[in-house]
Amino acid sequence: MNELFLESKRLAFYKMDSSDFDDIAEMLKNKNVMYAWEYVFSDTEVQDWIDKNTEKYKKYNLGYFIAFDKNLQKVVGQIALMPDTINNKTYLEIGYILKQEFWHKGYAKEGAKAMIDYAFNVLGEKSVIAEIRPMNTASQKVAQSLGMKLTGDFIKKVKDKEMKHLIFTIKNPATQS
Repeated sequence: MNELFLESKRLAFYKMDSSDFDDIAEMLKNKNVMYAWEYVFSDTEVQDWIDKNTEKYKKYNLGYFIAFDKNLQKVVGQIALMPDTINNKTYLEIGYILKQEFWHKGYAKEGAKAMIDYAFNVLGEKSVIAEIRPMNTASQKVAQSLGMKLTGDFIKKVKDKEMKHLIFTIKNPATQS
């Protein structure tokens, strides 16, 4: 693990680096975890994932962050806050990928809430989105529990396959008139 980015009640969010390869591979190579993506990563793709996030940190100070449970002293997943472009419009997006053993324990909600709060209170963003596959009802429930509303959909090309994604949005109450 690398530099600390943010903390919540149970979690510390670190910038990932190559020393996190095994933890990241445990998620990205698990077909149950990656079912909504419809593929699992190879070792090369896991390293590419780390490298892409390292570049995002340099460019934006954002990306996917290692989610580390401070009490358990274990990596439980990855939580993202990062720019994303959909149909030529740039948004700030949250995301969450958890190790299967840590599903249904509130980590995705806690991590996503911490990232949303950071986006609103530190970055002054007016809104944050999540892009979620239609069949990923667990992730949709997390987004809805945070107060995010379904605001649209789009087709994303992933590994030469067109995949429908739903867009959930939450607006910063401090910037609403």
